Amino acid sequence: MRSVFEQSEGSATEDRDLYVMERVAARGRRSKVMRRVFLTVSAGLMVLMLTGTISPLAAQTETAADVEGMVAMAESTVVDTGLVDTTAVDSLAAAVVEEPVEPEPAPKASGFAQSGLVDFFNKGGKFMWGLLFLSIVGVAVIIERAITLHKARSDVRKLMEEVVGALKKGRLDEAVEICANMRGPIPQILHAGLMRAKKGTEAVEKAIETAGIIEMSFLERGLIILATVANVAPLLGFLGTVSGMVGAFEAIAQAEQVSAKLVASGISEALITTMTGLMIAIPTQVAHNLFVQRIDRFVVEMEDSAAELVDILTEMDK
Repeated sequence: MRSVFEQSEGSATEDRDLYVMERVAARGRRSKVMRRVFLTVSAGLMVLMLTGTISPLAAQTETAADVEGMVAMAESTVVDTGLVDTTAVDSLAAAVVEEPVEPEPAPKASGFAQSGLVDFFNKGGKFMWGLLFLSIVGVAVIIERAITLHKARSDVRKLMEEVVGALKKGRLDEAVEICANMRGPIPQILHAGLMRAKKGTEAVEKAIETAGIIEMSFLERGLIILATVANVAPLLGFLGTVSGMVGAFEAIAQAEQVSAKLVASGISEALITTMTGLMIAIPTQVAHNLFVQRIDRFVVEMEDSAAELVDILTEMDK
């Protein structure tokens, strides 16, 4: 009896390990998807930020280069025609270069730079980079979780009708195949239980319980990141505000004449980080709560389906 018991426990352990390996492989594929989403969102935001920051500088550089090119072209044309000597041309070019040329106004920015987000970002100070990082992480996790939970949905009633119908006809292999061909946590849990159906109801319950714990860990993955972003973003925004207020009061202390404009501008810039932190935290917290609600629905459906499967198998054993 002891050897039979040990053999049964060893078989259960092997089945559990096999199930864990399969789900870990699936988790690895999901992690690749999440990394791709994160890199895509990060690259997009960084390109937008750099485009809005570099375009004014590029316009100024292009204007200066045009002035130098025009001087060089004029010098070459006059020398080639032989109308004046080279010495006169050199002195004329030097005078033109030394003469201060007022740069033309930069062309009006368009797109992302024209929206004012770049100026808004720059006014917030160095803490805006931390908030930008948190926003990228939050957006990437929200997209990944939304895709994952959407794919995890399944028609539970149709699934149970097909599984119960196959079991009542004595076609256990068909029921296993039905669960294996459907995606989502509920078919995976039923599949784990059906794989142990020949070893008794107790083995089925253990397999379902183990599979349920594993599936729950996969469903809840990433929620701690969203909770962290929702909590840290306002705190980082408040820290930026405190730092900005310190700078504003230092500027007031160094100013000979304190004006309301000076005080208001310093305080408004300091409050930018607080507003940005709240803008990040609010939608992140809303998404976190929606995902938790969806996972709770999955849990209820898993418990109902598992209980119904155990009842059917118990009736078949009698």
